[in-house]
Amino acid sequence: MELTTKQKIAFGIGAVGKDMVYALSASYVMYYYQDVLGLPATFVGLILMIARVFDAFNDPFMGVLVAKTRTRWGRFRPWIFTGTVLNAAVLYALFAAPVLAEAGMMVYFSVVYILWGVTYTMMDIPYWSMIPAVTRTPADRENLSVVGRSCAGVGSALVAMFTMLLVGILGGDSERAGFRWVALLVAVLFVAAEIICCASVRETGGKMQTATVGEMFKALFSNDQALVVVGSIVLINSALYLTSNFIIYFFKYDFGGEGWKASYTLFSTIGGAAQILGMMVLYPLLRKKLSNTGVFTVSLALALGGYGVMLALCLTGFSGNMALLCVPGVVVFACNGMLTVLTTLFLSNSVDYGQLKTGRREESVIFSMQTFVVKAASGVAVFLTGIGLDLIGLTGNTSEVGPIAAQSASTLLGLRLMMTVLPMVVLAAVLWLFRRKFTLTDARAAEVSAQLHADNKGA
Repeated sequence: MELTTKQKIAFGIGAVGKDMVYALSASYVMYYYQDVLGLPATFVGLILMIARVFDAFNDPFMGVLVAKTRTRWGRFRPWIFTGTVLNAAVLYALFAAPVLAEAGMMVYFSVVYILWGVTYTMMDIPYWSMIPAVTRTPADRENLSVVGRSCAGVGSALVAMFTMLLVGILGGDSERAGFRWVALLVAVLFVAAEIICCASVRETGGKMQTATVGEMFKALFSNDQALVVVGSIVLINSALYLTSNFIIYFFKYDFGGEGWKASYTLFSTIGGAAQILGMMVLYPLLRKKLSNTGVFTVSLALALGGYGVMLALCLTGFSGNMALLCVPGVVVFACNGMLTVLTTLFLSNSVDYGQLKTGRREESVIFSMQTFVVKAASGVAVFLTGIGLDLIGLTGNTSEVGPIAAQSASTLLGLRLMMTVLPMVVLAAVLWLFRRKFTLTDARAAEVSAQLHADNKGA
């Protein structure tokens, strides 16, 4: 049975819902527990890193459980539904922390956040693993993967655009109450999205391949191009997480003012729209003129330039001008959208390359490895954020009333540098890695595909 438009839309809706949840956690847990509730930033970052690394190692185990599942509703949908309901409940608990002393809050945060990671894995692994079971042809699999990744980007952008605006509207002067209501809203939308996905996307059979952590690393290191792409994905995501975690502190304490939430929301909305524009409009337009590798290089160079302009604005006293800040912001976020599409495409091509090189097609292993290392990398990035906030001496604003805590000039300078220079260093490493080690150009990918096709016809 051919994959229908209705099924593609439902699968995309599921991606929007689940990445709204992931984005809320990835972008705002540090701020909520450090700035709103007053826990030390380094402690929060450490727990986030430990949980993400644990979660990464938990992925293969979850894959094995899903592979062994047999129910009347299929292999994947029971896990997606169950994981969604549990994760939605834990998400609410994560952003509805009770009033506790610091030691009690540390224990509460540690337990609830690790539970959040475990329950998210329960639905995330079967969601992506379901693709081979709902498609019959490689073209359908690639198309559904692109739909999922693109819609996931939309979900992340929506959270970036509206979270702080809703926190202010729903919570008034209390950010603590605001985050609780936002978490409840996102949790409800999440459950609704996955119900639509489970009800509309039907499994048609197909075998699910599972891999141990050892098999993942073996497959990755035997495929030099997959190694380059996965490394690039890790670095690009690290830059994104560093930016998303620091930018809210910049708007609250540096940009400042009574309306800082509105300013942050405006910047995030423009950035989120630019990210979607990059994925759905700019990439197709540039692709008509350039190769995929050319678009990738241009995107990296433009993103570096955007961060450079943002740094210049911060150092020359123009960081309080929203119109000027939005110019490099649009460039950075639009380029990130294009890089998301391109890395997914490059990873798909590296699977063909690996098959030609080793004789084994390890699609599920390579894509599982991507999830594994990205989760670990996001943990490291947020840990570095926590260390950075403590190093520059940023004082949280835990009081629900009164003016926003004033920061020293050195703290604000450190915040500006970390918000721009750190992502620039990471993206420069991606550009170096890509130009030195990536050989799977469009022409080479076409050659590999043609060779595989010829080999299959001759078999």
